Amino acid sequence: MKAIRKVALPNILLLAGLSLLLCGEAWFGFRISTLSSQQEEIKADYSVANSITFGILSVDQWREKMAAVVDDKVNEFNMTAVQKKALQKKVEKQLNSLVDKAVAEVNKPQKSIGGKLKKLAFNALVDPEEIQAEVPAFAATIVARINKPTSKKRLKNIVTSKVDQLEKQTFDNTEPASVTVTRHIYKKYQVSNTEDFEKTVNSQLIRIQRLSYNYTYAMIGCVLLALFLWFFLRKHVRLHTTLYILSLMFAFVLLSVGITATIIEVDARIQSLNFTLLSEKLAFTNQVLFFQSKSITGIVESLIGQPKPDAILVGILILLFVIILPVLRMIGKGILIWGRDKYAENKLIRFLALDLGKWDMADVMVVGIAMTYIGLNGILQSQLSGLNIEEELLSTVTQNNTSLQPGYYIFVAYVIYASLLSLILKRINPLKK
Repeated sequence: MKAIRKVALPNILLLAGLSLLLCGEAWFGFRISTLSSQQEEIKADYSVANSITFGILSVDQWREKMAAVVDDKVNEFNMTAVQKKALQKKVEKQLNSLVDKAVAEVNKPQKSIGGKLKKLAFNALVDPEEIQAEVPAFAATIVARINKPTSKKRLKNIVTSKVDQLEKQTFDNTEPASVTVTRHIYKKYQVSNTEDFEKTVNSQLIRIQRLSYNYTYAMIGCVLLALFLWFFLRKHVRLHTTLYILSLMFAFVLLSVGITATIIEVDARIQSLNFTLLSEKLAFTNQVLFFQSKSITGIVESLIGQPKPDAILVGILILLFVIILPVLRMIGKGILIWGRDKYAENKLIRFLALDLGKWDMADVMVVGIAMTYIGLNGILQSQLSGLNIEEELLSTVTQNNTSLQPGYYIFVAYVIYASLLSLILKRINPLKK
């Protein structure tokens, strides 16, 4: 009886301790999955609200910005002394031209008696040189009248009305959709303008990213503690069964989170575009060219949901070799350890526990995701660099925010952890022949 208690007590203590650690890992994993979904939703909303379709490619946006610049220039317009002098010279030139044309018109050969009398009277009473001598005074009066507040206001109203008329005639089909989408998204985030929306989204994303990585570190830390127990308890054979089965549950949690959390984000945007019009800058910021965020299960769903047979086949293969087979391997290992006396020689169980590793492609998926990231990142960086422009009237700055996400690192942790469990399985006593 005492011997049984000596064996049972350590197992109970080990089971209790590892169960608490497992609960902690599961809770951290749940938080990672939740935060990953929140981040994906926020970034998707942000990419829609800041889509290039509703920004740089929208005629409505250009119309509004250009009209605003023109209106400001018209309202702020005031003649300087140099401009007044230049305008007076042009008015004098026009008045002199009008006088010359009028004199020439009167002095043309006249056939009628009335015409000849008018010509005679004009030459007798009017001196063209005296009129031209008065032109500078007339021009100065005209310029002074133009610069009177009432005249300037009247001219500005005329120009503004023409600009408004042109603005109403210039539009595209994106404005209704843009207004509807923006109103819906702003209401969702309880903001009323672009500036508040940017602040709210950025603050939420910073918080989510910080928490996600903290939970990732904590989750991997739980797994490392479980591994350290193998080192300390390697000589306690009677505890190996409990320890190994719970270790498999740690691996299952890692796999579950690794395949459901976001593994990669592709985010390409024009960070800023500045165009100079009438010495004023028209600016567009954070224009999203492309955004996509995927988990392994999301990739499988996308592939299987496509109408192409080759895409469906690839989706099924990923589902089989990256998700289903790893789960079957863990089940086989658990059964083999738990029922070592009954199933030690069972061919199916040994195949699932030992030989199925040849078909488990989780490690291949890790390499594939890494290569995909490197390839996408390189292509985007190359293409976006070609959009960077630095000229006097136009400048653009692009930004590549493509990145691997916590889900990828957790999946990598699962692959490494599962490999270590396979090595442990081959070394512990119940499986030795």
